[in-house]
Amino acid sequence: MGNVFRIGARNLLRYKRRTALTVALIAVGVVFYLVFSAVSGSFKNMMVGNITDSFLGHLQVHRRGYLAAIENLPLHLNMQPGQTKKLEEALLSTEGIEAFSPRLKFGAAFSNFEETTNIRVNGVDPGKEFRTCPLLLSRIVSGSKDPGVLGRGSILVPVLIARGMGVKVGDTVVLVATNRDGSVNGKTFVVAGILESATGPGGRDGYVHIEDAREILRITGEEASEYAVRVARFDRIDAVRDRLEANLSDLKTKDGSPALMANTWQKLSPFSNIARMIDALSFFIRILLITVVLISILSVMIMAVYERVREIGTIAAIGTLPRRILSLFLAEGLLLGVTGAAAGSLVGAAVIAILNAAKIPFAFGQQDNLLLAPVIDGPEMLTTAALVIVVAVVASLQPAWKASRMEPIEALGHV
Repeated sequence: MGNVFRIGARNLLRYKRRTALTVALIAVGVVFYLVFSAVSGSFKNMMVGNITDSFLGHLQVHRRGYLAAIENLPLHLNMQPGQTKKLEEALLSTEGIEAFSPRLKFGAAFSNFEETTNIRVNGVDPGKEFRTCPLLLSRIVSGSKDPGVLGRGSILVPVLIARGMGVKVGDTVVLVATNRDGSVNGKTFVVAGILESATGPGGRDGYVHIEDAREILRITGEEASEYAVRVARFDRIDAVRDRLEANLSDLKTKDGSPALMANTWQKLSPFSNIARMIDALSFFIRILLITVVLISILSVMIMAVYERVREIGTIAAIGTLPRRILSLFLAEGLLLGVTGAAAGSLVGAAVIAILNAAKIPFAFGQQDNLLLAPVIDGPEMLTTAALVIVVAVVASLQPAWKASRMEPIEALGHV
């Protein structure tokens, strides 16, 4: 077998320019794919991390039917105290959950005593919320970023409303909300911070302490609209969700359906479509890489067979077996694939390292000066190299088969 590869290498070196161009073309394709995959993956991870760690959480648990009506923030679909108790027991017993936070969400009128507008209020337990969404505090553009900023009687006001109504930190405002029974209640708050949106201009979500939210809504029990959940390993989020749903399987509705539903961030955010688009682009670029390798190797090997017909006839006439001739040409294709994949992987890793060292900034939503952090993914690099090598061998099969089936007399008479 070693002789086969030595002969194959010598044959490739007989046509140095053609071999170099073919290897360069394969390497360029590998470099382009690896760099695109690393850069797009970095952007996707940054985007997803910004969304999940700023306000969404990795998972959310709702009562059945709540998610379909979430734009209306329906109070009658809140989880009841018995359900929240069992849910917290399930969350504590589910492996892979790092933190969770109950939320009480409702719509309210927001007034600075001169003007009034609408606001979406999130009643949260500050300690649990800041552990579940650790980037929430970083969104505060005015006011303290201390974890104790959201005490009883304090409110974090979205920047859109603050600018529109001239509200500043330290001002007194009032929230007025309609309760589940239709009555109206209000409460004054002191503005503790101005909160920017995580996804771009706009956003009308403010935050108050969950006990203040229950006071406004006249809720006496441990009700919650949703639970946001943070998992320890983001790549195992689906497995954690499945385990959590299994632990909640004894909570049923009257018709026997699960009473509580757990959903990952993909189901909860429209930005999951962008993540899927990035994955689709990576897939199509990989298909393009396969096409480039296939055409390059196929054309080179067809040309090699055509130029060496009499040579093939000579070695066949002296008794070389067809399978030996087949293996010679397959070895050439394999060597082209291995060399191109290795060169492309090395150059691709170098380019990714340079991009990391360059610390290229970009903006997402309201977040500026985020740094591009492409990662050299070892498994991805090995998979790409293996794919290139396999395609190179497959592309060599037809020319190699043709060469091994040539009749010596016809081949020797070829002009």
